[in-house]
Amino acid sequence: MQGFSIFDGAMGTMLQARGLKAGAFPETYNLTHPDIVLSIHKAYVEAGADIITANTFGANPFKMKGLNVAEIITRGVEIAKASGAKKVALDVSSHGALLEPNGTLSFDEAYQNYAFIMRQGEKAGADLILIETMSDLLETKCALLAAKENTSLPVYVTMTYMEDGRTFLGTDPVTATITLCSLGADAVGVNCSLGAKDMIPLVKTICEYATCPVIVQPNAGLPKIQDGQTVYDDTPEDFASAMLEMANLGVTILGGCCGTTPDFIRALKTALANKTPVTRTVKARTAATSATKTVFLGEGVKVIGERLNPTGKKKLKAALIEGDVDYLLHEAIDQERAGADILDLNVGLPEIDEAATLVKVMKEISATVSLPLQLDSSSKEALERACRLYNGKPIINSVNMKKESLDAIVPIAKKYGATLIGLCLGETMPSTHEERFAYAQALVKELTARGIQKSDIVIDCLVLTIATDEKQAEETALAVKQVTEELGVATVLGVSNISFGMPDRLKINAAFLSKCLQAGLSAPILNPLVAEYAEVLKGKLLSLDTSSYFTFEKEGAEGIRGMICCGGVGGIEEAVKEALKTKEPLEIINGEFIPALDEIGMQFEKGEVFLPRLIAAAEVVKKGMDAMRSGEKEEDKDPDVILATVKGDIHDIGKNIVKMLLRSYGYKVMDLGKDVDEQAVVDAWKKTHAPLIGLSALMTTTVPSMKNTIDALKAAGSTAKVAVGGAVLTEEYAQKVGADYYGKDARATVKIAEKVIRS
Repeated sequence: MQGFSIFDGAMGTMLQARGLKAGAFPETYNLTHPDIVLSIHKAYVEAGADIITANTFGANPFKMKGLNVAEIITRGVEIAKASGAKKVALDVSSHGALLEPNGTLSFDEAYQNYAFIMRQGEKAGADLILIETMSDLLETKCALLAAKENTSLPVYVTMTYMEDGRTFLGTDPVTATITLCSLGADAVGVNCSLGAKDMIPLVKTICEYATCPVIVQPNAGLPKIQDGQTVYDDTPEDFASAMLEMANLGVTILGGCCGTTPDFIRALKTALANKTPVTRTVKARTAATSATKTVFLGEGVKVIGERLNPTGKKKLKAALIEGDVDYLLHEAIDQERAGADILDLNVGLPEIDEAATLVKVMKEISATVSLPLQLDSSSKEALERACRLYNGKPIINSVNMKKESLDAIVPIAKKYGATLIGLCLGETMPSTHEERFAYAQALVKELTARGIQKSDIVIDCLVLTIATDEKQAEETALAVKQVTEELGVATVLGVSNISFGMPDRLKINAAFLSKCLQAGLSAPILNPLVAEYAEVLKGKLLSLDTSSYFTFEKEGAEGIRGMICCGGVGGIEEAVKEALKTKEPLEIINGEFIPALDEIGMQFEKGEVFLPRLIAAAEVVKKGMDAMRSGEKEEDKDPDVILATVKGDIHDIGKNIVKMLLRSYGYKVMDLGKDVDEQAVVDAWKKTHAPLIGLSALMTTTVPSMKNTIDALKAAGSTAKVAVGGAVLTEEYAQKVGADYYGKDARATVKIAEKVIRS
């Protein structure tokens, strides 16, 4: 193990003792009095300092307008190197102005200034960069990024905390330490503001959470004014004694700040002479932070508020389109008050600039509520910009096992230190807990291989509605349990997805939440304002019996039509085979299947039955159709309808329901699958000349792919009518993308097919 690294002490107070006037820039002495600066550096080297800090603390174009800042930085580094020091640190601090939204200085302007400073320092020969005396976590992040992106030097970062244990802008040491370590700082810690003894509690906390070396540079106690001069309480011996205690906590980089002279550094060197650095053991934690708060996932249940996502929320969509940020702020505040720990933020709509809107809303929310944010987007550009400007350590939702997703999202999470949700999806949609767990294993392996810390990985075991498969609730819960116990990573779930298309959604959701919490779920994504969820989160466990939602009245199921209307009734195959003895297949379809489906469809439209009943009826018809078919595949003959989920969208639940119902009505369907390239749709139409093409998109980010596909079809001379549908689609969207029809649901799509094909 390497030994301790000892920094020098104060520069400003030393220069003041050598004649620096109050209010003057100490850094100008690099040009006007280089001999004085050099003599101070040499005194610290002789006292035992390993690292000398260049006299560049305030050398910033923002502060030193009209001065040759480049020359000041260059000479500062050169003088420090001439002292005979083992290493020289470029010293960098704040602009002295607040960044937006707290102030008027933009992130980009601050970044350009810092980038200039960092490049000049490395060019002059600095061995490392010290970013110190920082109060604004966002400005600190800005400086750290500028150093990492513009130099190859190690970067040490220290914040300065007040007596209440927080920075001037309210950042606590846990939050700062976790955020800065995640961003790749080579050492983190604290400097200035307090004396060594008073700094010990802060240092103890930092040592508990820092995953990199810890650096500490206290003042020489509290300052006082005597005879017009600033003096400090602590003696070199007081300082050294407290610093030794910090070394015992695991601090390995030590030095002084205001008021510390070469005598303080000499005493420190002596105290550490026979001391061996302590090896710290830091518990791996999965965290998200805002500027002022840290939330740990996997340590108790944490609630992620879902109300800042436009899917299915007309008012939120309208607010985003109209630029009504106040509406979103009220939603954020309501969720915080209701007990949410983290807020999911999704602003993806085709009508707006997602990247610009995400950044704008993110800034406003971060300035209004204290909760960390989960940035929910599939847009690389939006995530890149938002993560860069986010004040803290965000969660990214999400990445999956497809190479395109991994290549786009992982570098962003890695660069900006985000916690990353891995969604159990890839080229195939998992339905069992074994398939979900296999994806989870693959994600952990792939993400860690790509440089993501295991503690920064959260697994989403994928919630699929029980409307299409009643086993999905059990399979999801089993996957959560297995991931928690065998992989040891935190888990999240979008709870309400379980009941899509079902009656009594809140009842189902609450029971599903209960089941998953018992399985070890770390963080449910839900509406924290719902009382039913609050009861479950308080410990009131519920039972989820999905079978009750698929058990329909069986009495009175006379004949084929009765079996279809009741759903779930056995014997349809035998009934169809018996009917085929006296009737043609088409006669059975037109006289039994379609009237039954029409009847249940009308009940569905009136709200008398729900999606599970419609699906159950379609399943009965499917079995009946299979019984009368002579082994030929539906796609073997020219299809009536081509279906596809568009490029970039891996969700095909809705499309599959449409396919099932269309086939139940006797239509031949060619299903191209999900994530389908526009040319594949064009080629399918050229081959078959199907009269109707159905395109599906679940995510707002893939609606543009829908328009591209329709444009490609028109350019190829297609005469097919195009119907579009999906959770994010509306009649207005359908018109905007150039579709002929809008299929609100599976039943509506059947009516479109009747109009196009059978009219």
